[in-house]
Amino acid sequence: MDEELDRRLDAVGPRLKRLRLRRDITLTDLARETGISVSTLSRLEAGLRRPTLEQLLPLARAHGVTLDELVDAPPTGDPRINLRAIPCGDGSAILPLTRRPGGIQAYKFVLPAGDDREPDLRTHEGYDWVYVLNGTLRLVLGEHDLILRPGEAAEFDTRTPHWFGATGAGPVEFLSLVGKQGERVHVRAAPKAT
Repeated sequence: MDEELDRRLDAVGPRLKRLRLRRDITLTDLARETGISVSTLSRLEAGLRRPTLEQLLPLARAHGVTLDELVDAPPTGDPRINLRAIPCGDGSAILPLTRRPGGIQAYKFVLPAGDDREPDLRTHEGYDWVYVLNGTLRLVLGEHDLILRPGEAAEFDTRTPHWFGATGAGPVEFLSLVGKQGERVHVRAAPKAT
């Protein structure tokens, strides 16, 4: 192996530890997310073991980074970002717009035209902000059943039972910013006219 490759592989362990600490999760939490044992994760972070591709893939996914970022791959010269939508199987897709661990994460959702199924409300830790780009979004938030049109936004604590869906009028595209509990999006208001 050449020295450059050795240097890059030796730096993966500390990078994995920084990413985990930045996300403020334990080795046990990360083991649950990735299916990699706590002892293996600990040895990887300490640099006592070199990671395999089978380990790097779930770690990159869990930390929200690319493999290139995880191993500090040399630049390829192409500045374009290769965003890949994640198909959800029901005709909807999620496009992650940020790839950094921790903090507020941005996503674009594309949902197919809705049907008359009863919404399945969910809760989780965090805070969410949505902005409708195209179509009509139905947001069920606790006891409220709201319709949001292009240019409209909503924000809420995700511990409130909620559900998103398109109306029967057609598909909907919207942006969603999701942060840790209490981490809200700060929108700058225009100054008052004097």
